[in-house]
Amino acid sequence: MPQFDYRGRGRRGDLIKGRLEAASRDAVASQLLNSGITPIEIQQAIAQIDALAELRKLLAAQQPDADDLILLCRQMYTLIHAGVPISQGLAGLARSARNPVLATTLGEIRAYIESGRELSAALAQHPRIFSSLFINTVRIGEQTGRLDEAFTNLAEYLERDRNTRAQIKSALRYPSFVVVAIVIAIGVLNVVVIPQFAHIFARAKVALPLPTRVLIWMSEFCVAWWPAILTGMALALFGFRTWVGTEQGRYRWDGFKLRLPVVGSIIHRATLGRFARGFAMSVSAGVPLPQALSVMAQAVDNEFIGERIRNIRTGVERGDSLSRSATATGMFTPLVLQMLSVGEETGAVDRMLAECAAFYEREVDYEVRHMSAAIEPVLIVVLAAFVLLFALGIFLPMWDLATVKLGAGH
Repeated sequence: MPQFDYRGRGRRGDLIKGRLEAASRDAVASQLLNSGITPIEIQQAIAQIDALAELRKLLAAQQPDADDLILLCRQMYTLIHAGVPISQGLAGLARSARNPVLATTLGEIRAYIESGRELSAALAQHPRIFSSLFINTVRIGEQTGRLDEAFTNLAEYLERDRNTRAQIKSALRYPSFVVVAIVIAIGVLNVVVIPQFAHIFARAKVALPLPTRVLIWMSEFCVAWWPAILTGMALALFGFRTWVGTEQGRYRWDGFKLRLPVVGSIIHRATLGRFARGFAMSVSAGVPLPQALSVMAQAVDNEFIGERIRNIRTGVERGDSLSRSATATGMFTPLVLQMLSVGEETGAVDRMLAECAAFYEREVDYEVRHMSAAIEPVLIVVLAAFVLLFALGIFLPMWDLATVKLGAGH
């Protein structure tokens, strides 16, 4: 929000100078008159840019996370339900926001609203913070006069989505630590341990078995080419991120994630649960089906499934029923398709979709709680194979060396 320098006269005619933050000169004049100051001159302040301070602010700034948006939705519900004007409520929220980026954004939204625009239009100016689902839900709340309900529905949706993501991350934490530990152990063995044994075997001049030769070759390769290996890994990571950033790359990667063992099934169900929950909320708010499907195609955060949702929208626009169009995508289980069909027949699509969302959320919760038990045997097999290879590579030649010495002693 811009700042303005002013000069004015107080009640006793004394000259008063200062600086205020407001949306416009008229807003500054109103504040001064309400304070008993007659404005003489109001000019927009010239910003004094401190490069170091701006750099620190830029480095410290982080995009609002799910917790920030959930708190914002609950605060907006409370303020609107209590009858507080939106502009006034946003001013208070901007001052109390813990995230500096969100605080600045709320100030800009307030200025946009004070210029006569709608709240949803103001939110649409910040697509990096507010998703299309968020914006469209607020727009429907404005059109139906149920803006407070729109914000409480958004808070519940964001909270469920955050909990599902947190569950998946928690279940993957232990396997990730094990994989990282294995990679570090392999690096230490290749660079430090195996070269020592290689010197011993070279001095002993014993015939080395195949596992030992493989280990020594891998060690020599890592020691000689580790800069190239690290550079190649960095380039591969950069190339992968660039490829995923393209439309075709993201589509293929999102489809591949759904086919991963164990984890793919959970990601699939969690994404469909997010779709069903958001779609139910949109339909309940009165959003037309094609528009709601377009919004959810972007909101599911998976381009592969988003493309299938756009296919559902195309089928609905052609005149097909929602259940028939959903069946053609092959994404949903027969139970869910049956519930959608019943919802269309009874006119309760939103309620049936909410039931579908609850069904998927229960499945995700169950699978996440048992995911570690499913991954642990795979990790044990991988770790056992690694230990076996190392043991054979080290102990077989040592056994041959001991046999040679014993024979020489006799």
